[in-house]
Amino acid sequence: MRAEKLRLAALASGAATALYAAPAAQASVAADPRSAAIHPVSDQRAMAEWLSRVPVTRDFPDDFAPTLAGHGPAFVIEMTTSPGCVPCGDLWSKLSGLARRYGWQVRTLGPEQAAVLSGRMGLPWVGYPVAWVRPRSDQARAIPIAIGTDHTANLARNLYLSSKMLTGVRPAVAVRAMAKFTGIVASPAPDRKPRP
Repeated sequence: MRAEKLRLAALASGAATALYAAPAAQASVAADPRSAAIHPVSDQRAMAEWLSRVPVTRDFPDDFAPTLAGHGPAFVIEMTTSPGCVPCGDLWSKLSGLARRYGWQVRTLGPEQAAVLSGRMGLPWVGYPVAWVRPRSDQARAIPIAIGTDHTANLARNLYLSSKMLTGVRPAVAVRAMAKFTGIVASPAPDRKPRP
């Protein structure tokens, strides 16, 4: 568990080192997703069940709303998505609501762009959904704000922290709070093989 938290902290700080799970760990995760930080879901009920376990941010700094509203024009939120992905729809809805409230832009990433960002952040896969914040004028500087869907308050916290980090606040301060991704992602599509 500590290793997973360190991996997520490294992702949040934009570490360039690739942090892939060992094959034995991957096999363990595949056998029991509940033991990992990644929780594949295929329907609303399973997603709600996992979300019910996620703590909700309740305390925000005094400059929270002015920071989000003031930085909206400077940043863009980008996310991966795929057809039929329940947590993707949930994340899109929540990010869109925050974007309207604070003047941010949300858009989807194509598979090629997502693969590049995932590789740059050390993610071993292009997950659905994963969301990043980056300056509108700089495609090379991006910070992950969600790996899987999350509560609206937690997403707002991560937008705030990403804007602080991208404008010069010491990353070590923000990483502790940012490294709380839910990992509630779409379950992989069943492997369909043609019948002989």
